[in-house]
Amino acid sequence: MIEDKEQLTELAEKLKVIAHPVRLCIVRGLWRRGCCNVTFMQECLDIPQSTVSQHLGKLRQAGIIQGERNGLEICYSLKDPLIEEILKIMFEEKNV
Repeated sequence: MIEDKEQLTELAEKLKVIAHPVRLCIVRGLWRRGCCNVTFMQECLDIPQSTVSQHLGKLRQAGIIQGERNGLEICYSLKDPLIEEILKIMFEEKNV
């Protein structure tokens, strides 16, 4: 039996969450920019704000992102260092 089954299940769930194209675009954007609000994401993605909010909810629930309130605005950023490492592997340009 696999001893770390719970850890593998947790990782698989996080990978499933970021596997959606919109959510992958959101986490890549947060990784590159550091912090972003919903309005900026909605304009970049060209999708309704409610759709962006639904995707952010799934990312937040999985522990991948966090939001920091500043007045009426919430600035989202990556929370999970493992996801940052995955994004580096996927999107950093190779020095060839």
